[in-house]
Amino acid sequence: MRAYLKKKGIDFRLHTYGITALTYMAYGLFSSLIIGLIMKTLGEQLHIDFLVSAGQAASSYYGAAIGAAVSYGLKAPPLVLFSAVISGAVGVEVGGGPAGAFAAALIGTEIGKLVSGSTKLDILVTPFVSILAGWTSAQFIGKLIADGMLLLGDAVNWSVDQQPFIMGILVATIMGLALTAPISSAAIAIMLGLDGAAAGAATVGCSAQMIGFAVSSYRENGISGLLSQGIGTSMLQVPNIIKKPLILIPPTAAGILLAPFATLVFHMENVKEGAGMGTSGFVGQIFTLTTMGFRLEVWMYIAILHIIGPAMISLAISEYFRRKQWIKYGDMKLELKA
Repeated sequence: MRAYLKKKGIDFRLHTYGITALTYMAYGLFSSLIIGLIMKTLGEQLHIDFLVSAGQAASSYYGAAIGAAVSYGLKAPPLVLFSAVISGAVGVEVGGGPAGAFAAALIGTEIGKLVSGSTKLDILVTPFVSILAGWTSAQFIGKLIADGMLLLGDAVNWSVDQQPFIMGILVATIMGLALTAPISSAAIAIMLGLDGAAAGAATVGCSAQMIGFAVSSYRENGISGLLSQGIGTSMLQVPNIIKKPLILIPPTAAGILLAPFATLVFHMENVKEGAGMGTSGFVGQIFTLTTMGFRLEVWMYIAILHIIGPAMISLAISEYFRRKQWIKYGDMKLELKA
C-alpha cells in the first residue's frame, strides 16, 4: 500500500496538507479574490469602470482558482487538476467559502490521483471520481470545517473587541509568526473571517515581521533584501531562524509593542483579505485604506504602525543584540539569486 501511494504521489504528512497545500491555496486566493478586490478598489477610486468589472469577475471565481492552485501544489496529473477547478468552485457554493473550496480541492485531488491512469477509460473515470469526491467533501467535510473556522474567527473578533489590549497583542503575535513561518497567514485570516479590530491587529503583526526583518538585516542583504522581505515575504528568513531563533525576537517584539496602539489608540481596522498579508505588495495597506477610508490620517496611521514603527523598534532591538554579540553579522544573510 505504501509503495502504491508513493507511486500515485500521495504523501500523508502534515507538511503536505498543512503547509504545501495551504500555501498554494494562498496563491489561488491572491490570483483571484485578493487581486480582484484590489482591481475593484483601484477602479472605484480612479473611476475606471472596466477595472471594477474585471476585479469583480476575478473575485467571483476564487473557488476555481483555489481548486487549481491546491491541485497543482499536490502535483496532480492533468485530468485531476482540471477537475479540481470544478471541485474548488463547488466547494465555495456548497461548502461555505474558502475552507470548503480547500477541502473539496484537497480531497478530490488525492482521491482522483488514486484512480488516475488505472483504467483504459481514464479520460472518463478520473474526472468523474475527482469531481464526485470533491463535491461530497464540500457537502459534508468542507461545510463542517468552514463552520468551525467561522465560529473560531467570530470568537477571535469578539475577544479583541472585548479585550483589545491583551487579545490585540495575541492576534498580532500569532498572525505575524504565521506569516514568517512556512504556512499561509493570508489563507488563515480569510478562512477565519478576521475583520475589524482583530484584522487591524493582525495586519500590524504581519507588517512588523516583514518590515522588521527587512530593516534589521539590511547590512547583510542590502536593497535587494530590503525589498524582497519588506514587500515580498519574511518567510525568506526561515532557514536563518532555524539556525538562530534569536533573530525572530526584534520583529516579534515590534508587533507586540505596536498592537495596543492599533487597537486602543488609532483603532485600526481591516478585512479578512488584507489581515494576513502584512506589507506584501502593500495589500494589507490597500485594504486598510479601503476599510477605514482614503483619508490623510489613515495614511499617517499606516505609516506609523505598519512601516516606521516596526522599522525603528526592530532596528533598535537588533542593534542592541548585535552589540551584545547575541546576533552576529551573517545571521540574517539571505541567499538571494540575482
